[in-house]
Amino acid sequence: MELFRNLRVKAGYAFLAFKLAKIRRKPFFCNFRNIKTIGVVWDASASEEFPLLSKFYHNMSDKNVDVTIFGYYSGKELPDQYTAIRYLTCVKRQELDFFYRPVSHEASVFTRRPFDVLIDINFRKLFPLHYITALSTAALKVGLTDSQPEASPFDMMISLKKPVMIESYLDQVLFYLTMINSDTEKKAV
Repeated sequence: MELFRNLRVKAGYAFLAFKLAKIRRKPFFCNFRNIKTIGVVWDASASEEFPLLSKFYHNMSDKNVDVTIFGYYSGKELPDQYTAIRYLTCVKRQELDFFYRPVSHEASVFTRRPFDVLIDINFRKLFPLHYITALSTAALKVGLTDSQPEASPFDMMISLKKPVMIESYLDQVLFYLTMINSDTEKKAV
């Protein structure tokens, strides 16, 4: 059974590569003070991380930054803590196609939304979340350093010791975003 799963995931990566070959995207690096929207891709199976993400959401809201979280939950029923939260959208395994690609309307809307920054919190490298991150139209994509950086969908990579703690990861992302020196006002004119 695992053999067929691996073949289906490999086919999913092939479909993704075909789609990505048609997309031309130029990353745009901007300083944190110019960021208005952040998208977060998250492995929702790690429910113990949700309070930290909620805290991150509220901290960013205090700074007038709109945060939207897209999660993948591998179970059949979402935990109660994930329901009725307007800034969180979760897809379940039933909302994936044969090749583990998210096919829900919410996934399509999330990938097309032009976030200023997309933060990938997919530490287990789940294909449905990788698919969303790779196809996202976000101006800047941030994620963990990968063993194959040339195949990574990230524009900025953070290197941390394992096991990676979500709170320190988010702190590092924000730290490096504040270090970016850009004149977005001049480029926008």
